[in-house]
Amino acid sequence: MSKYTMHILVCGGTGCLSSRSAEIVTQLNKTLEDVGMQDQVQVLKTGCFGFCEKGPIVKVLPDNTFYVQVQPEDVEDIVNEHIIKGRKVPRLLYENPKSKEHVSDSKHMDFYKKQMRVALRNCGFINPESIEEYIARDGYEALAKVLTLSQEEVISEVKKSGLRGRGGGGFPTGLKWEFAYKNTSNQKYVVCNADEGDPGAFMDRSILEGDPHSIVEAMAICGYAIGANKGLVYIRAEYPLAVKRLECAIESARDLGLLGDNILGTRFSFDIEIRFGAGAFVCGEETALIHSMEGKRGEPTTKPPFPATSGYWDKPTNVNNVETFANIPVIFLKGADWFSQIGTEKSKGTKVFALAGKINNVGLIEVPMGTTLRSVIYDIGGGIKDGKKFKAVQTGGPSGGCLTEKDLDTPIDFDNLLAKGSMMGSGGMIVMDEDDCMPAVAKFYLEFTAEESCGKCTPCRVGTKRLLEILEKIVSGRGEEEDLETLKNLSEVIKDTALCGLGQTAPNPVLSTLKVFEDEYIAHVRDRKCPSGQCSALLQYRITEKCVGCTACSRVCPVNAISGSVKKQHTIDVSKCIKCGACMSKCRFNAIVRE
Repeated sequence: MSKYTMHILVCGGTGCLSSRSAEIVTQLNKTLEDVGMQDQVQVLKTGCFGFCEKGPIVKVLPDNTFYVQVQPEDVEDIVNEHIIKGRKVPRLLYENPKSKEHVSDSKHMDFYKKQMRVALRNCGFINPESIEEYIARDGYEALAKVLTLSQEEVISEVKKSGLRGRGGGGFPTGLKWEFAYKNTSNQKYVVCNADEGDPGAFMDRSILEGDPHSIVEAMAICGYAIGANKGLVYIRAEYPLAVKRLECAIESARDLGLLGDNILGTRFSFDIEIRFGAGAFVCGEETALIHSMEGKRGEPTTKPPFPATSGYWDKPTNVNNVETFANIPVIFLKGADWFSQIGTEKSKGTKVFALAGKINNVGLIEVPMGTTLRSVIYDIGGGIKDGKKFKAVQTGGPSGGCLTEKDLDTPIDFDNLLAKGSMMGSGGMIVMDEDDCMPAVAKFYLEFTAEESCGKCTPCRVGTKRLLEILEKIVSGRGEEEDLETLKNLSEVIKDTALCGLGQTAPNPVLSTLKVFEDEYIAHVRDRKCPSGQCSALLQYRITEKCVGCTACSRVCPVNAISGSVKKQHTIDVSKCIKCGACMSKCRFNAIVRE
């Protein structure tokens, strides 16, 4: 039985660590020692709590008090007021933006109310570097149960659950396992795809940082099911904390006989190694990933053969991403029937999203499939920053598309998003407001995909560059109306002819923004105007009659584009103006407008 009467959980995810959470842990331990309570109160560094907007987060148990935006300087108050005197520290509590009331329990926060944490069940709750804490949360019990079943029974349970791959494709996981199981070979492999590359995505990283043992256990279960004794985790080297905690989990599992030879006294043997990626987006595609692990160029190959038939070193290989694996232990602990009751008819379970952009509650969330975009953005996300108007949300990262206000009541699942011209992807969700320029947004994603193209096939290598060139023309004020038709036609050609899924989906941001925001494209090419005021090449600054001739604007202009006499209206020479906005920010009379 634990000797501690209280526990203090401190977020140890990458985001909070960058905001000094490690110093908070050190300061808490020192202060508790100073007051003689180090034997009564345990300080634990956990994984990500999810509420990244309000980090660093500190949670006190057993009263479940949730402190936000904590700094090392706040530790003394937490110990003296809360731990010693039993009084909460109001200034560190979350304030409900609507009621302005302080909320001390995360269960009563809008951010958490509609979430259901399955893949994230242990993140922010346990010390990810302690196998004992994972075992205390029923860790490795699923593996023990699986080892009493036949391989066919294990695969049948996964199929029955309805779990689909969370890496973007949404292929039925149980069916994928069955293909690998049915291919006979003297050697098979289980691969975990942790090469998360979408801009704004950090789902897999957070799971590995907060609950690495769930991935180790799931990979072992998969190994038993398909008849593999070797597991490989392909992870980008830019995730040092995730790598460290995964290495710790693998070593701890080996020490307890949960990896290695004759696991739990059975004839089943399985071990895991880590392989590092250099951050190539295309290596998120399973065949490119496999080639990279083999020391070859990270390029996709035409399928078939699929990896289940001929994968790593031409042996049957099963590839799933981190989030997919994170669901596996729960399915065997609570049953396929329990899991299949969550979500929609064709999309079972929950989905983790990295909610980012122009939204109040940036963070990592997990919701049942079928939750509407409106609920995610306005209930969990807290609405748009600074009271601005919602414009669009990009789901699926560079491979996805933009959804607008008319789509807000769309239930989120694989099929509904595809029908709307977007996709689930790995779970990136970037919210945009009225100030975002949609042609510029499409250009941003095309810059990424053109740069990340492996170059193997011409449609992707050349086609994405041509799309990018046209978009650059449009946002710089050099576009023509025929460019819009070229964008559509070229995008369709790339979709139909690119070699892999990444190339085939690269035009999605262009097609979806053209479809829904065609008026913005037309304004750029016909009127030479950017309705959102974001494309600097299309902006003009003008001094109105409100000008009192104070000369503040002319004195701050870096290129001497403003002229005029004292106490008389000034003018801007548009041929010299570099559109830096310095004059507008300096004017105290709101006499300068941007058009």
